[in-house]
Amino acid sequence: MPSLQFLGAAGTVTGSKHLLDLDGHRILVDCGLFQGLKELRERNWHPLPIPASSIDAVILTHAHLDHCGYLPRLVVQGFRGRVFCTPGTRDLCSLVLPDSANLQEEQARDANKHHYSKHDPALPLYTSEDAARALSLLQPVGYNRTMPVVPGAEVEFIDAGHLLGSAYARVKLSAGKTILFGGDLGRYGRPILHDPSAVAAADVLLVESTYGDRTHIPDDNGQRLAQIVNDTAERGGKLIVPSFAIGRVEEVLFWLKLLEDAKRIPVLPVYIDSPMAGRALQFYANRVDELEMAVPQGPRGVRMFATGRMTTVASVQQSKDLVASRQPAIVIASSGMATGGRVLHHLEAALPSPKNTVLFVGYQSEGTRGRQLVDGASVVRLKGREVPVAARIEKLDSMSAHADAGEILRWLSGFAKPPAMTYLVHGEMSALETLRGRIANEMHWPVHIARHEERVGI
Repeated sequence: MPSLQFLGAAGTVTGSKHLLDLDGHRILVDCGLFQGLKELRERNWHPLPIPASSIDAVILTHAHLDHCGYLPRLVVQGFRGRVFCTPGTRDLCSLVLPDSANLQEEQARDANKHHYSKHDPALPLYTSEDAARALSLLQPVGYNRTMPVVPGAEVEFIDAGHLLGSAYARVKLSAGKTILFGGDLGRYGRPILHDPSAVAAADVLLVESTYGDRTHIPDDNGQRLAQIVNDTAERGGKLIVPSFAIGRVEEVLFWLKLLEDAKRIPVLPVYIDSPMAGRALQFYANRVDELEMAVPQGPRGVRMFATGRMTTVASVQQSKDLVASRQPAIVIASSGMATGGRVLHHLEAALPSPKNTVLFVGYQSEGTRGRQLVDGASVVRLKGREVPVAARIEKLDSMSAHADAGEILRWLSGFAKPPAMTYLVHGEMSALETLRGRIANEMHWPVHIARHEERVGI
């Protein structure tokens, strides 16, 4: 009997992995890293409950690390099959996976140099070579086309409106059943990306629950962002924006450009201190046919996102000079949850001063520095030392790429009939419980919260 096992993003937001066992063939839908709490991150080092070599194929819904970042580790463990994804996801994975490997290697070097790891020597989870091997397995498939994956199953990608190339993966079995893996669900009426596509039917549905217990604040046409920029500029400080290098940087720039053009904020220097983000901008510009018409149309290239004084920081020395500078500026750097990358150097320099502001523009998982700062930490640990927090900490949920509870229910209402079972994944327990109650009480659907490593029949 076909079965489905939840190997990640079950009872938590990260580590998306769903194993579809078809009585002789295995498909892993998403292959994400666990992030945040130490007990979750440690799962990245544990082998899967099945041999990686027994997995015939992987399907990726999109290129965020919590959905694709474990792929090089899977290759290390013996996976040799094909990895099906959209062309946009392939493009972004070519940035995300090498960058993740470089970060893993850098963290291991730093830990060995400064002796702050209990492991001697500290090792990277995977290497740049492992990432390159993983990328060689990617098989791009366009939206709304069916592709055989293994004997008895084919996949179709449907635009999810969450990220360039993001998709729901609709897996059709030869026995007649359809399983819809929701990936991450985008939002309605946002700039840059299309609205999430409607889906009429599925026998089994997996849907994310990141914001299943809350409603995003209404769009204020950039009013709060303008206030944050203006207040920081008046104090003569820097605005540091930890941002996911793909997806979120584009929307931050969209709003900054809009506010500049309307003369609602001063034309400050804007620095993109993330080589990956700079390259991702080019991928977005090269795929304007996949973007919402709200994006200003014009010459291809990053100019379509460029503010008046935008600079993409290329070298490490340029980044160091920017960290040392005390001139008012807006600095956008990854990672979005302040778990690694160049943003750590900017935070180390900016957090002790009340002139500066740190603005978070995305979800902050439990156990991350971003979550600590948003929750009001007075001190955070950076690169082995305690750093006091005197800067202002702000958060804008309006830029989230994840649907809120109302938007999830709106998307579900597009089904012509309820699935035989809806499984809630990719959420913390409060969000999962709240969303389950709303789906059961308002839609009268059968709904179940997936548990880690739980196996269910299809």
